[in-house]
Amino acid sequence: MYVAPLNIDRFFKKVFSDPMIAKAFLQDFLGVTIQSIEPLQTEHKITSDATAMEFDYRCKIDDQYVIIDMQQWYKPDVVKRFYLYHTMNTSLQSELVPVKSLKVDENTKRDTKNYDELMPVVTVIWFADDALKFKEDYIAFTMLPEIAAIFLRNPELIDKGEFDTPLKRVLSALNNTHKSLDFLPKNRIIYAFQKNIVKNQNSKKYKKYFAWFDFAEKSKNKENTKYDFVEYEKDPLFAAIIQKIGQETMKQDDYQYIEDFEKYRKQFEAHDATIRRQSIEEGRQEGRQEGRQEGRQEEKIEMSKNLKKLNIDLDTISKATGLSIKEIEHL
Repeated sequence: MYVAPLNIDRFFKKVFSDPMIAKAFLQDFLGVTIQSIEPLQTEHKITSDATAMEFDYRCKIDDQYVIIDMQQWYKPDVVKRFYLYHTMNTSLQSELVPVKSLKVDENTKRDTKNYDELMPVVTVIWFADDALKFKEDYIAFTMLPEIAAIFLRNPELIDKGEFDTPLKRVLSALNNTHKSLDFLPKNRIIYAFQKNIVKNQNSKKYKKYFAWFDFAEKSKNKENTKYDFVEYEKDPLFAAIIQKIGQETMKQDDYQYIEDFEKYRKQFEAHDATIRRQSIEEGRQEGRQEGRQEGRQEEKIEMSKNLKKLNIDLDTISKATGLSIKEIEHL
């Protein structure tokens, strides 16, 4: 092994402890120019009784707080887990929110926190293997007005010629910046998929971030050699990464850590596969029941359509099929 696996947290943290390396990655991945970067504490307790929550990497760049977390293998709870990390990155700013004094009357002032100083947060989850059933390089989620989702999920609004009014409402909500409403969509959760990126030829040709994920993918192979990284050693940045996690700096404890990690990963995946099989079987049972319900629903719809063709009044059709008058009208 010439280079230790970058996807394993010990070596990821060793690499990203260098602010210049972290800055270079974030610039390449986010497509921004970072003026300043400040590494921050990664381990926190939400309450005195809570277990410590630890990020792989956390920093402040210019006007954003950023988390980078390495997801090393398949886990079923990644969506909710990283949403919690994401929101915690906002909550941790509460300790830094400045206090401002408001004058109540001539003799009284009231201190209150100035939440205008709160900054947006970006959470980057770097998936080594999982791709959440996406084919893209990455997928980003942000907070948008609910009306936007309703509009996009109901294309029949367009089919029925009801396009303009809902779209205007969506755009009006999106463009409303009153009292910093535009702060909400600036907060982003980004899932980056290593296996998609290394397979995507367009990424290889045009994306600056390709090299980071390709390097990580090569380092995953426990039989990797110096020849796998010839091109990377020509780049000062990646040469510095190799110095941090290359064989010359690795100790026996590091090799043992890799072996233990691999054993734990296999045990976890075997356990999780058992749970998934149980869930699938339960889902099949539920699916059969749902299928029967859907079949009955389709029968009701078909009956309603036939009765409508016969000009039967809607109230009578509703009583006969159990569908609401509104549902029948839309058939």
